Order: sequence, then structure tokens, then C-alpha cells
Amino acid sequence: MSDSLSRHTDYGEISLEEGSLLPDPMKQVELWLEEADQEGVYEPNAMVLSTIDPDGAPTSRTVLCRGVSPHGITFFTDYTSQKGRALAVHPEVAVVFPWYTLHRQIKIRGTVEKVSEAESDAYFDTRPRDSRIGAWASDQSQPIDSREALEQKVAQATQHFEGVELVPRPEKWGGYLIRPRSIEFWAGRRSRLHDRVRFVKEGDGWRTERLQP
Repeated sequence: MSDSLSRHTDYGEISLEEGSLLPDPMKQVELWLEEADQEGVYEPNAMVLSTIDPDGAPTSRTVLCRGVSPHGITFFTDYTSQKGRALAVHPEVAVVFPWYTLHRQIKIRGTVEKVSEAESDAYFDTRPRDSRIGAWASDQSQPIDSREALEQKVAQATQHFEGVELVPRPEKWGGYLIRPRSIEFWAGRRSRLHDRVRFVKEGDGWRTERLQP
């Protein structure tokens, strides 16, 4: 944990001065994720993902960031879900990490692409067995008559994989990589003159700019 974060917890006490952020925004994302975890933020890797449905309407939901690399941010889901169908038509997304108790947020805009099947397999194999069964049983985002009907589907999938040591990944399930086009770091101030510093992708590098609150 950084000294500044551990010493100051009041709203508006952790500012973003010029030069206080790492020059590589992906490294800064990793740092803030680590600090959110160390500060006890519940689900620090939870992020609000916004997509554009095939009909042009925006939709948002919370997903979990499962990896940060120089290339971008990874999350996993059902490709046939509402977000999966949206991304097949409009591979543009916006993401927010909302760390309210730290008075911080990160806003990201970018494009998505599917990760390799090998990467999806590797992550799927780390999931609890119940979660793997659930991926087979649930037609994510589709209507269902009742909770009982859903539990029946889970029971059927459980029976189907009885005796199978490692439940395999269904083809409909896998990961996406968000390749950021812009990354904004936000820190709140009591005056509402919040600090906003945005990194904009330019070629192989990043241009930084301060935004007015």
C-alpha cells in the first residue's frame, strides 16, 4: 500500500498531482487494484461494463476483471449472453471501477476481442466445480419460468457430469480482452473540483491530459 493512501482516508485528501501517476496507465491500473484490495474494498476487481445492444441501446452490468496486462483487461462470460450478443455486433465498451470508499474511480473506453481458447480453458479450469456446472446449465440472459426450473437444469447438468473429474469448458463460454483507447483516473475532492487525468492511446504510447471536473 502506498504511504499516501494509508495515511489519508478522508474524502478529497488523496489528490492527483501532475506527475503523480505512473507513465504506463496499465501499471497504474494494477497499482490502484492492489491498493483497493489492501484497503479491504469488497470485490476490488468488480467493474461496471457498458455495451451497445444490437438495437443501439446501451446496457450496463457488473463483471469481474480477471487480468490486467500491457495489452488490456480480461473478463469472462457466456458468449450467448446479452453482452456477448452485443459485443458480436458492437465490439466497443466502456468500463468503470467504482471504488467509492477510496474516493477513486477508473474509466476506460476501448474495443474487445475474444481471448484464445487455451486462455479460456485455463481460466475455466480454475473455477469451482459448481461454477463450471452453472456455465453449462444456464442460458445466460434468457428468460426462464422459475427458480425451480433453473435448479432443475443445474441438477440435470450435475448428473450429466457425474464422475467427470474436471468439467470441461462449454464452447459458448470464454474470455474477452478489452484493449483500452483511453483510461481516466479520477480522485474526488470536497470542493467538487475533482482530479481527472486521462491517458489517450497514440500509436505505441500514451498522451496524458488533465480534464476539468
